[in-house]
Amino acid sequence: MATFLHSTSPTPALAAAQVPEALPSTLVDTLAEAAASPLDTERGATTHDWLAHRNDQLARFVPQAELRHTLLARIQAEAALAGLSPDIVMAVIHVESGFDPHALSSAGAQGLMQVMPFWKEVIGRSDDNLLDPGLNLRYGCTILAYYLDLENGDLTRALARYNGSLGKTWYPERVMQAWVDYWWTSY
Repeated sequence: MATFLHSTSPTPALAAAQVPEALPSTLVDTLAEAAASPLDTERGATTHDWLAHRNDQLARFVPQAELRHTLLARIQAEAALAGLSPDIVMAVIHVESGFDPHALSSAGAQGLMQVMPFWKEVIGRSDDNLLDPGLNLRYGCTILAYYLDLENGDLTRALARYNGSLGKTWYPERVMQAWVDYWWTSY
């Protein structure tokens, strides 16, 4: 059984290991279609309780109420669109950027979910702004959902693949620890 690393504050993960692997056309097509599609906020509706509870929890990271509400609604919608738990998406964002939509890693990863710019080129959308929170969430959720499907639902392997550290557990452990410590559904 893996042990979890413990941290009391978010520390963005380094995305230095991320490199474009041989990408199947299904991922490229899915990401291109997702990036080009408008958001259907009705499709992403979960529960008012989730929004209210997460709003209180996110206040320590995003103090502006309107920004917080907008971000939570978008996380909820993008997670639903990709078939992901919004709480897992919250944990990934917590570890990747500490909820800073302008975060940049030393490897060049950008935004909330620390998406690498090569994804824009892969899908032929070089003008996309990965620092746009909504677009960054669209990319990140679509990529993570693809990896989760590729790994037959194995979240540890999907997270490691997302980070570019497949075969290692340090990154999935950090995300899962953030999930347990901050974003586990407990209401």
